[in-house]
Amino acid sequence: MKRTAAYLGALTLAATAWTAGTANAAPHAPTRVDSTSFSAAQQNAALHFWTTERLRAAKDLSAPAQPAGVTAETVAPQTAGTEVTVPPVTATGTPATSESATGEFAAASSPTAWTGGGLISTTAGKVFFQNATGGTYTCSATVANSDNKSVVLTAGHCVVNASTGEVYKNWVFIPGYTNGTRPFGTFTARSLLFDTDYVSSAGNANWDFAFAVVGTVNSRTLVDTVGAQGVAFSSANGQHVHSFGYGGSSAEGSGERLNHCEGNEFIDAGRVGSTMWGIDCVQTGGSSGGGFLSSFDTSTGSGFLIGNISVSSGSNEYHPVLGDEALGVYRQAGAA
Repeated sequence: MKRTAAYLGALTLAATAWTAGTANAAPHAPTRVDSTSFSAAQQNAALHFWTTERLRAAKDLSAPAQPAGVTAETVAPQTAGTEVTVPPVTATGTPATSESATGEFAAASSPTAWTGGGLISTTAGKVFFQNATGGTYTCSATVANSDNKSVVLTAGHCVVNASTGEVYKNWVFIPGYTNGTRPFGTFTARSLLFDTDYVSSAGNANWDFAFAVVGTVNSRTLVDTVGAQGVAFSSANGQHVHSFGYGGSSAEGSGERLNHCEGNEFIDAGRVGSTMWGIDCVQTGGSSGGGFLSSFDTSTGSGFLIGNISVSSGSNEYHPVLGDEALGVYRQAGAA
């Protein structure tokens, strides 16, 4: 496992930017990116590590407690620049619609099973990983369209322990996971990338996002296999959004099915210095990293990722905003 830290200025980002769907993208603030790479041997070991028994035994990861003393003065908010969007894409041979998708879904204050099929049913999936002491855990993630067709969005706390800087190992993504099945195979991480500020702030949730670059299955990329959701950076806040994850409570299917929430976003007013937005719904441990999507079409299951499930408070769940810093991490991931 090789870990590197990179400081990406505007010129470097321009050289590595993925251009499809990002016309008129403006220069943005430098981003410090932490990146950990895994060798072919490590990826092969991860693939063999995750037996059916270990998948079932993995614990649902919940968001860690927020560090004390972190305020707007000690940690600057993400920079919001010109909106940059990347379109969703449907994989060849993967259905984009479902006969069970029947119009708009009612707003939910508690998660419900997703029965609408479509692109989200193939691009959402479960993440499995192991920490330094041998504990095995699970989170959620979503395929994000990218130049290398191999990127997923998840939570920062699903790739690294922010209090110690430990990057997790044996990291895999299983798209379309349902009741222990792997309908499209198991994609092992080639590299894990996150904003350095997430660790330097000891886990401030404003930066609780990460991108994983995965390998191929049967010589096919992730996007060619299952498709991808679009991504929107520095988009408008306060939209009607949908969130998806694999919560571990019995009401959510004990982590064995994809669940869904939706609602109108509101600012996180309960945490000092927060720049996060959320909705009136809570998905439990294991849903961490699942996607928040805007402009979501329930008939096709496609939309634009604007964040990932990070923390909850009371009856609300929140996501970090994908601003210019997140765009910098994404661009490096898409070029890997």
